[in-house]
Amino acid sequence: MTRNLLNLKINILALGTALVVCNCGTAWAEEKNQQTIQLKEIVVTAGRTPLQEGKTGRAVTVITGKQLEQNQVRYLADALRLVPGFSVSRSGTKGGMTNIRVRGAEADHLLVMIDGVKVNSASGEAYDFGALQTEDIERIEILRGPQSAFWGSDALAGVVNIITKGGKRDGFKVSGTTEVGSQNSWLGGVLLQGGAENYDMALSASYRRTKGFNISNFGDEKDGDTNLTLNGKVNVDLSEAAKLDATLRYVKNRTDLDDMFSPDPMRSLGAFAKKKDLIGSLGLTIKGLDDALTQKIRLSGSDQDYKSFEARGNGKNRSKRLSGSYQVSYVFDTPSFAVAHHTITGGLEWQREIYTNVLRHERETYSFVGEYNGEFYDQIYLNVALRHDINDEFKDATTYSVSGAWAIPETTAKLHASLGTGNKNPTFYEMFADEGWLRGNPGLTPEKSFGWDVGVEHKFFDDLLVFDVTYFNQNLTDKITYDDQSFPNTYFNDVGRSKRHGVELSATLNLLYGFTAGGTYTYTSSRNPKGEVEVRRPRHSGSVNVAYTFYEDRARLFGEAIFNGEIKDAGRTLDKYTVVNIGGSYKFTDKLEGFARIENLFDKKYQEVYGYNTPGRGFFAGLKASF
Repeated sequence: MTRNLLNLKINILALGTALVVCNCGTAWAEEKNQQTIQLKEIVVTAGRTPLQEGKTGRAVTVITGKQLEQNQVRYLADALRLVPGFSVSRSGTKGGMTNIRVRGAEADHLLVMIDGVKVNSASGEAYDFGALQTEDIERIEILRGPQSAFWGSDALAGVVNIITKGGKRDGFKVSGTTEVGSQNSWLGGVLLQGGAENYDMALSASYRRTKGFNISNFGDEKDGDTNLTLNGKVNVDLSEAAKLDATLRYVKNRTDLDDMFSPDPMRSLGAFAKKKDLIGSLGLTIKGLDDALTQKIRLSGSDQDYKSFEARGNGKNRSKRLSGSYQVSYVFDTPSFAVAHHTITGGLEWQREIYTNVLRHERETYSFVGEYNGEFYDQIYLNVALRHDINDEFKDATTYSVSGAWAIPETTAKLHASLGTGNKNPTFYEMFADEGWLRGNPGLTPEKSFGWDVGVEHKFFDDLLVFDVTYFNQNLTDKITYDDQSFPNTYFNDVGRSKRHGVELSATLNLLYGFTAGGTYTYTSSRNPKGEVEVRRPRHSGSVNVAYTFYEDRARLFGEAIFNGEIKDAGRTLDKYTVVNIGGSYKFTDKLEGFARIENLFDKKYQEVYGYNTPGRGFFAGLKASF
């Protein structure tokens, strides 16, 4: 064990000892009472206005920050492995390039938002989940199926909406986490939450470093990663009717690269990539007519800078997005007609995207959005949305979405269904690439999709067991691909239809005496217009998780198994695999908690991307404290 690792452990012990001395007099029961009081019904953003989780027909999954903490999840991509319909592909070490595909769709068909701000690169490329840590996350809202009617081009197959931890009114709280482990890994995080009667704020910082492992089959060098994430958000009450909010996030990431297919070590020596992301937003919410009328104005922006340094040559690009929106919603009831509750929403959006590689490229979009939400007889829920995009590079596009749910009376069953269309603009790279072997095509047209799903949720034994099964079907036309039979390869819109369909199963079990369990299974069939199986999309995937809380809720043990079936990649078939993780935690006081886990318990050797190795068995331990 290195001297640095020993020093880190000494620092952890000193921190824990100090906090125990400061907080040993706090009553344990007090914390349990506070936690019970703070539990609230989760609300998800399943459209342009918030909806309660049970009142939408869309396929929705919510992951809380508490779940992430209890299961010691350090990267968001690892949490999404347990979500039905999601397939994760990580290139090597944690922090490396990580793409996610939903229901057999392309990786760039998934929109990612943080605190309502789009964080997908303005270049239009697939979002890289590699640098997305979980330390500051309060909740993750996941929508599957076409969402373009609500969120535009990048949401053709789904949305991952991340809400970071906010402030606390009338007081301040500081919490911190530190962790050490295999591959000379270290994590340190701190969160400050506070506020007064008319404002609240939160500031967080997280740093994670790992020296990693050799991600290729050649050489013996270590390929590591470092990640610094800073996040801040503030809410201010300007008056009883007007509220101002602002967010700012900065991520700096450095990842070692490797030449996967050359035995020459000089091609990989010192190769690495650097990425910097800066995103922010400013919003104003005004309510009127006894809160029946709500107006929202928001300005947001992102600036992403990427550089790579390799023996074959250096590369760089920069993408920026500026956007503004205005939205107004009106809520009213009709007690004499269908005993209904209604919300009507209209909005305007503007977006400018700027991409600079060798040349600078820009494009603008103006959008008009309308949405209706209705609740009838406290059992039927309906949502309809329509969007019209005016693009300066492509033909105008109109997308729609319809969903509904029926809570069947005198039962614990709920039927849910949705359908909609999606639209994905070509990326700047697909239009203007000039790599020698690969050329862009400025004449590309947007990809289009039509998708639907239908399912049933059923609760048994007084809601102790919740089971859901959903069938989905989503087809893609005008798929953008490139011709690998010519030189140089050139992007083009494929003729024909890419067909995707499958089944998603999920179940949760909450027994007495602190035992909980859950499981998921997804069957996915995804083929291109030629009938060939799409790459990096397993036909079979699933997960199982169990947890046991005991000793007056102070101690907790958990385990999870993640299964991926065979996948196609680079003309080869990658073997199926199952990875098992276990861990536990113990609360010494209401202010100090210790934890430990083992990742890849059985040291399984597998690949998610052809040519890239994955980490073996890893041991991690640390402390979490607050005061």
